[in-house]
Amino acid sequence: MIRLLLDQGIPRRAVPRLQDRGFAARHVADIGLERASDLDILQAARAEGECVVTLDADFHSHLAVSGAESPSVVRIRWEGLRSADIAALIARVIQQAAIQLEQGAMVTVTERSIRVHRSPVRRHLEPTGI
Repeated sequence: MIRLLLDQGIPRRAVPRLQDRGFAARHVADIGLERASDLDILQAARAEGECVVTLDADFHSHLAVSGAESPSVVRIRWEGLRSADIAALIARVIQQAAIQLEQGAMVTVTERSIRVHRSPVRRHLEPTGI
């Protein structure tokens, strides 16, 4: 089962809505991390085996630069959703990308698509001719 840690920009009311759908979910504000850095939130999620759900692009950047395989991060690029809509969207993302999220992934969600990139992100090097 995928466990979720919702970042500050995600409504706290989404937690009980996700729990009603059978997900283990908590919000950074409920565990004293509402003012924590992105790196501290990633570390907390990694320690607890959670997937971070955020509106913040920096989480993907931190993972890409570090080369870390975990935690998985779902970035929602769809502003103005209410807690019920966010919970339904997160449930849909998990349904579509559960295996990748369990193995380590960076997911970007827009109104039109759900894109999944496996972690760690590997850069493709151009041949040097040597």
